[in-house]
Amino acid sequence: MDTDLTGRCTCGHVHYRLAGRPMITHGCHCLSCQRETGGAFAINALYEADRVTLTAGEVEEIATPTDSGTPQLIQRCPHCKVALWSHYGGRRHAAFVRVGTLETPHALAPDVHIFVRSKVPWVRLPQGVPAFDVYYDVPAVWPAESLARRDAAMRAAGA
Repeated sequence: MDTDLTGRCTCGHVHYRLAGRPMITHGCHCLSCQRETGGAFAINALYEADRVTLTAGEVEEIATPTDSGTPQLIQRCPHCKVALWSHYGGRRHAAFVRVGTLETPHALAPDVHIFVRSKVPWVRLPQGVPAFDVYYDVPAVWPAESLARRDAAMRAAGA
């Protein structure tokens, strides 16, 4: 999938475009994602922040607490309050885009499942997709092309 994807909030005030494919897509089963989404897990596609383009409306940023102590910065529609993407750990060079806000949310399946130690028991993970109790060693899991993209985004951001 090398074509751009588009997404929006529920009320339609905010629209965005994603350039190309994500570096990786997470199925996150942490308790925070469960609480924030009201669901069993969240699906987040990880993009360089400059590949996320706002095409209509504006977002508001909400800082939410995390276990690390560094807030998650969630970009939400100021009207319907839907979470569209986040920046974790103060790293603004990367955006974790909520796959459920895509016009075609089925286009991106998780490449990896994380924080499965807190997975709800009735969710069955697909065979062949890596799953980790907490997080994972990024260089050991990500494709080389994705690592190069991440490294370039970090250098550009001075991270």
